[in-house]
Amino acid sequence: MDPASHDGMPSDVLIVEDDAIIALDFEDTILELGVKTVRTAGSVVRALELIAERAPDFALLDVGLASGNSFAVAERLHGLQIPFVFVTGYSSDIGLPSGLNGTQMLPKPCTRELLEATLRQRSPRSRV
Repeated sequence: MDPASHDGMPSDVLIVEDDAIIALDFEDTILELGVKTVRTAGSVVRALELIAERAPDFALLDVGLASGNSFAVAERLHGLQIPFVFVTGYSSDIGLPSGLNGTQMLPKPCTRELLEATLRQRSPRSRV
């Protein structure tokens, strides 16, 4: 099964975002861009459950969640070699754990164009 669609988009994207309105906005935009499946989680626990059920092709992780941060999810994705980016409304100097230094950060709000470019760049098919 090919995890990327014919246009270079990942087929399955996981969004970890605790603000329902922001999560829905990301979901709508990602689906409009041609991604087949978008799943959302509002907590680390739910995100890890979704990853265990079926690993995504790509993930967007809000850094700051109501119950802490998304670093445990990032570490799990990193271990599975699944591409992901952080999304944050804070400065990019947020003190990532050393194993996650250098992870791409998207601003919140994020433009449709930047989101599309990120999905195409980070999709499994485009990895070198």
